[in-house]
Amino acid sequence: MVEPERFQFAIDRGGTFTDVFARCPGGKVRVMKLLSEDPANYRDAPTEGIRRILQEESRIPVPQDRPMDTSRIDWIRMGTTVATNALLERKGERIALVITKGFKDLLHIGNQSRPKIFDLEIVMPEVLYEEVIEVDERVVLQQEGCQLPKQAGLETVVGSTGERVEIWRAVNMKQLEGQLLGVLSRGIQSLAVVLLHSYTWSNHENQIGELAKRLGFKHISLSSEVMPMVRAVPRGYTACVDAYLTPCIKRYLNGFCAGFQDSLKDVRVLFMQSDGGLTPMESFNGSRAILSGPAGGVVGYAITTYGEGCAEPVIGFDMGGTSTDVSRFAGEYEHVFEATTAGITVQAPQLDVNTVAAGGGSILSFRSGLFVVGPESAGAHPGPTCYRKGGPLTITDANLCLGRLLPDYFPKIFGATEDQPLWREGALEGFQKVAERVNIFLCDQSQNDEEKCFGQSQMTVEDVALGFVRVANESMCRPIRALTQAKGHDTSRHVLACFGGAGGQHACAIARSLGMKTVFIHKYGSILSAYGMALADVVHEAQEPCSVVYEAGSYSFLDERIAVLEKQCVAALCAQGFHRCQISTEAFLHLRYDRTDCALMCSASGHPARQDPDSCRYGDFQAAFTSRYMNEFGFIIPERPIIVDDIRVRGNAKSGVQSEQRMQPSGRAARVETVVKCYFDNGYLDTAVYLLEELSRDNTVCGPAIIIDKNSTILIEPGCVAGITQHGDIKITVGSGKAQSIGPKLDTIQLSIFSHRFMSIAEQMGRILQRTAISTNIKERLDFSCALFGPAGGLVSNAPHIPVHLGAMQETVQFQINHLGDDLKEGDVILSNHPSAGGSHLPDLTVITPVFRKGVSRAVFFVASRGHHADIGGITPGSMPPHSKSLQEEGAVFISFKLVKDGVFQEEAVTKALMAPAQIPGCSGTRNLHDNLSDLRAQVAANQKGIQLVNELIDVYSLEVVQAYMSHIQNNAEVAVKEMLREFSRRRRQQMDGVLEVESEDHMDDGTPIRLKVKIHEAEGTALFDFTGSGPEVFGNCNAPRAITLSAVIYCLRCMVGQDIPLNQGCLAPVKIIIPRGSILDPSADAAVVGGNVLTSQRVVDVIFKAFEVCAASQGCMNNVTFGNDRVGYYETVAGGSGAGPRWDGRGGVHTHMTNTRITDPEILEKRYPVILKRFELNPGSGGKGRHHGGEGVIRELLFRERMVLSVLTERRAFRPYGLNGGKPGARGLNLLVREDGRTINLGARTSVAVRAGDAFLLHTPGGGGWGQAEDVMEKREGLPGLASANRKSGVAFVERGSLFEYKQTQESV
Repeated sequence: MVEPERFQFAIDRGGTFTDVFARCPGGKVRVMKLLSEDPANYRDAPTEGIRRILQEESRIPVPQDRPMDTSRIDWIRMGTTVATNALLERKGERIALVITKGFKDLLHIGNQSRPKIFDLEIVMPEVLYEEVIEVDERVVLQQEGCQLPKQAGLETVVGSTGERVEIWRAVNMKQLEGQLLGVLSRGIQSLAVVLLHSYTWSNHENQIGELAKRLGFKHISLSSEVMPMVRAVPRGYTACVDAYLTPCIKRYLNGFCAGFQDSLKDVRVLFMQSDGGLTPMESFNGSRAILSGPAGGVVGYAITTYGEGCAEPVIGFDMGGTSTDVSRFAGEYEHVFEATTAGITVQAPQLDVNTVAAGGGSILSFRSGLFVVGPESAGAHPGPTCYRKGGPLTITDANLCLGRLLPDYFPKIFGATEDQPLWREGALEGFQKVAERVNIFLCDQSQNDEEKCFGQSQMTVEDVALGFVRVANESMCRPIRALTQAKGHDTSRHVLACFGGAGGQHACAIARSLGMKTVFIHKYGSILSAYGMALADVVHEAQEPCSVVYEAGSYSFLDERIAVLEKQCVAALCAQGFHRCQISTEAFLHLRYDRTDCALMCSASGHPARQDPDSCRYGDFQAAFTSRYMNEFGFIIPERPIIVDDIRVRGNAKSGVQSEQRMQPSGRAARVETVVKCYFDNGYLDTAVYLLEELSRDNTVCGPAIIIDKNSTILIEPGCVAGITQHGDIKITVGSGKAQSIGPKLDTIQLSIFSHRFMSIAEQMGRILQRTAISTNIKERLDFSCALFGPAGGLVSNAPHIPVHLGAMQETVQFQINHLGDDLKEGDVILSNHPSAGGSHLPDLTVITPVFRKGVSRAVFFVASRGHHADIGGITPGSMPPHSKSLQEEGAVFISFKLVKDGVFQEEAVTKALMAPAQIPGCSGTRNLHDNLSDLRAQVAANQKGIQLVNELIDVYSLEVVQAYMSHIQNNAEVAVKEMLREFSRRRRQQMDGVLEVESEDHMDDGTPIRLKVKIHEAEGTALFDFTGSGPEVFGNCNAPRAITLSAVIYCLRCMVGQDIPLNQGCLAPVKIIIPRGSILDPSADAAVVGGNVLTSQRVVDVIFKAFEVCAASQGCMNNVTFGNDRVGYYETVAGGSGAGPRWDGRGGVHTHMTNTRITDPEILEKRYPVILKRFELNPGSGGKGRHHGGEGVIRELLFRERMVLSVLTERRAFRPYGLNGGKPGARGLNLLVREDGRTINLGARTSVAVRAGDAFLLHTPGGGGWGQAEDVMEKREGLPGLASANRKSGVAFVERGSLFEYKQTQESV
């Protein structure tokens, strides 16, 4: 190893601490930690770290007030949270957005889904720009078969992707110049420019950029330069992020450089990018800086763990004080190319770092019988209780109480005077209060169960603290399972690489729970992000969009473009002083199957080019794509063309430090520093304490033990053995541990753990379904739910929480139990979709599998999956007809169909049933049989995964215990709902008899009433929901099956509870629901129901919230729009306004309540379908006025390019969304057809109409109602349920990110 002649610094400037790794001349290593903000002692933490090390190692004074001499510095590498913090805190540069006319609100609307489906106050991060300039320009993609008349003098050009582009309107430069000067005059000097289709033809953006530069704008971010990828919304966000953050970064860099002579002119200064590569300081920009710090940690564990004598895949586990990150490495970095941070979606390569929990600062609470950990964090201020600043109980406090953190080895920096030690006594006192609450709850439960409280085991303070730690560990195991199993990997076959200050206390327990055998903790684990930067490569990437089919005819074009990008990368790295021999390049193609959105960025590594003409010269990308697709999804589509969306080349230049010197064995046993008492499952145990700096490679440490590093504490649990590697790192062999004996009696800790386990089972079922399904609806839109049921068919857990599915599957399972009785046998799988059998609408097919155990005559539990199939026949494609009058017109019907009998899939029988609607005049059988069969098999496979996982639980805990905890979980949800009902009654009651009655009424557009009377008995915490008086079944399709009303009730109860509770059968246990037979809410068996699922469900929610006076009405509609012809078909739902509440304004341009569907990006819409989107913007003034205004609806205008049939299925075109407490109603919706000849026709709420090329559909969606009279200053009335909005919770919630977060958001966007 070559020793450096000058100092080399790698620095991670984090939110709380700045970590410094330095290699000094001669090879000595220095490690330092400083507060990132300490203005009393220094101006800039990285500069101060460098100064101190230079001064201490050279023994030459380095004054703080003078620029430092750089002659002794070889290089500086940095990662920084400057960009992330500016984004989170919205403290970036003032910017303006320049966008195509008609789309000024496009980035406000985004994909139109709301982030948290149960929050009535829809809190979304504000847009980054202050002003919007609409540019009167337009280009469209040329389409074969377009029937629009040709415009005279129309210019057609070829874009960079090979697509032909028609220039409909050039930029009005004179008008734009005046608008830009106005923005400049208001002090805005940074600009983001986003024009439709600029990813392929950027001339208009370039013209605007040149004009803005000439006018004096200091920073201009053109979306076509920042990230030239198709999809206007994420590309627009990325350009805004770049314009918003890059000036902040440049200011920080200028300030940093000012601390050195000649502004570091002769020093190599590199910054870590989100993709794990280093880039020169002058190239560091906002859109690639968001994961600058965490990326260093991934590089650190990837290089040090994966290469340490094994090639097992590694899970990175970075647990800090305020957040916990997990990631994966198996020889290649796992990147994502679109990710959301602080509500802003950025298109840029980023390492897949998943922030999944709140870390050591996670706030602890006991709620409705559950131990709850996070998601809020105590933060650095006030911090945990033990910090002596009045903070809440946290995981850190729990570890301190259990003896796992030792105050004597912490600096005395706590308390108001910042000179006190950690406060164990305060933490113990806090847990004592929690223990008292837990024991009171247990006693109450025992009395309710008619058991004697006497003799009930009381939980000690230590039991409670350990319980919270165990629940925290299980909550962190769930996302790790999801991360690995999402891509078909076995979680147990990984090494857990632990780093960060708090992770060492939890690593052994988490690894054991996941079945992992090894934990690896690097000796620089507490500063691994900084160390990773010292090891990292310098990277330059080049990327361009593409739109060709991967086939022999395009190989030469792809080879040519790759060569051009490769040349760019090499030239850029050579310009930084690297020799060609130090540089390697890797080519990637962003590939997807035609007519799908699931694109994979594929390298041909491991798939060399073939000799025949079946691959590119740079490798067999098709083989790479199909291999990865098979591994992640379990199948391929051989007959489907593969599309190339982007071409990317990544250039790497090796320049990092080499591995550390090997440690010599000491020849003596490890010295025990001291022995302390630590609390584990079987009580207090003597626990030896060791100092890491004194351990050698021949030392072994058996658990229980504690190893203390300068900046972290590592717990070696009983049954685990730690050894020291040749480089001085810790490698722990994890023992299986002693199985804890658990009985069927309620244990609140086990209740919390089983809650996570049951949810994890439903989530893992969903992953299998998504991986193995073939249709876009299930695979990409994730329009499905998976669920676990008890022996009587009661719902235990389901995921994801799609509002219209909540509780509905329970009705389906219980119907089958009653209908089939003893005919339900092992090896059977049931298919059902009929509304009278618990179905919602016919395209939602439910697959149910009963599970039997040896020696038990009846099913011991059930699993089920419900998926939305794109077509199952009927009178219109998509099986969503706007004018159906009977159920048979809506598609194939299954009441109780044995899809699998005696273990054999009944393909012939189910095919016949799916094609049966063709026998009805005017109807067709399924139009997509192949996808139906594939998705049904995927649903069966998902159920089988659930069976396997529950059986594993039973094998560990016994059938009696698992079934008991299924019941306990349901009881827990019942407790939470009862508490909410009591609280609401207590606030609102006027009678003294403890009974509260409220009622409400609303109407469908045809005048049909929906009536509700609610009677709440406060003492029992029960309620009667009586829908008597609701209108009769209608001659149309707005009839809602009974299951829809049950789902709406559960959704509303969950919103009003205001906190996470298990959504299961227990939610409805305190509620009796009366729905009159033959009404619109419980129609006859043959009634059409498709509109009931998407429209009436929303009105039921409006009526419930009106009765409880929770919030004003939201738009009350999903605005279903379908168009198509023999060649193509398209379906969308469109956002509107949300209702205002007592403490919030409604949000405009968002989906509400029973739907949360994302909308297709404008560029994708125009690329794939024969339409042009002329406008998509908020409708000013459409929200109801009040003390709090309702959200605004949207205006959406579609121009048709071919003859098609347009269908609309909408509501709130007659009755306006109500306001509450004096608030005004929102605006009605409106459906207009503007014919080519200028005639404008009101289509009404529900219709189908033939349209011609040149016709336009103009949609106005309803606004939300207002709350309170505008002149009201203070809400006097108390009568609101305890809604726990995010901004009223104590603590700061961690910011989720990563592929797991994106998956969750997509799941909840249907």
